[in-house]
Amino acid sequence: MTDTPATRPQQRRRTREAILAGARALMARDEPVTVVAAAAEQGISKATAYRYFPDAQALVLEAGLDVQVLPYEAVVAGAEGLRDRLIAVSVYMFALAQAHEAQFRRYLARTLDLAAEGRAPEQRRGARRMDYLRHALAEAPGALPPDRAEALVAAMAAVTGIEALIALTDIARLSPAAAAVTARTLAEAVVDRYLCPRTGG
Repeated sequence: MTDTPATRPQQRRRTREAILAGARALMARDEPVTVVAAAAEQGISKATAYRYFPDAQALVLEAGLDVQVLPYEAVVAGAEGLRDRLIAVSVYMFALAQAHEAQFRRYLARTLDLAAEGRAPEQRRGARRMDYLRHALAEAPGALPPDRAEALVAAMAAVTGIEALIALTDIARLSPAAAAVTARTLAEAVVDRYLCPRTGG
C-alpha cells in the first residue's frame, strides 16, 4: 500500500495493534513482557516499538485493557442513524471505563508519567474512541464537512472514557449511576450541537 497522509493513521493503528498482540501472546505463555519481545513476536523493530510504547509497564497495562474492548460493529449494533451511533460509542466507552476503572486509572497514571518525563508515545491514549467515532462518521459520508466532523470527534472524546469519569466522580462527586447519566447527556448535547447547529446569533 502506498504511504500517503490518508493511509498513515491506519498504518500506525495496525502497528500499535500488532505490538499489543505480541504482548498478549507473551502474557498467554507466561513469559516476561518487554517492548522488544512484544515487537519481535510481530517482526517489528525495536526502534519502531519504542515510538509506540516507551516502556513495558505502559504496554502491559494497555494490553490488559485491550482484550476487553468490543469491536465497533458490536458497539453500534441496533443503533439507527449517525446520531445514535455516535452516542452508542460514547456511552460504551464510558461504561467500559466504569467497568475497568482501576485498570484505566493505572494506565492513565502511567501515560501521564511518561508525558511528564518527555517520553509520550507516538500514538496517544484514546485512539480507539477516536477511531470508533470516525468510523461512525464514515458511515454517513457528507453528513458534515471534514473540519466540522473532526471538531465533533474532538468534542466527543472529551465527554467519554476515563477522563470524563474522573471529572464526574472525583471532581463533581457524582455517584457511578449519576455519572453515567450525565456522560450520556453530555454526549447527546455535543452530537446535537454539531449535527443540528442553531442558526442566527
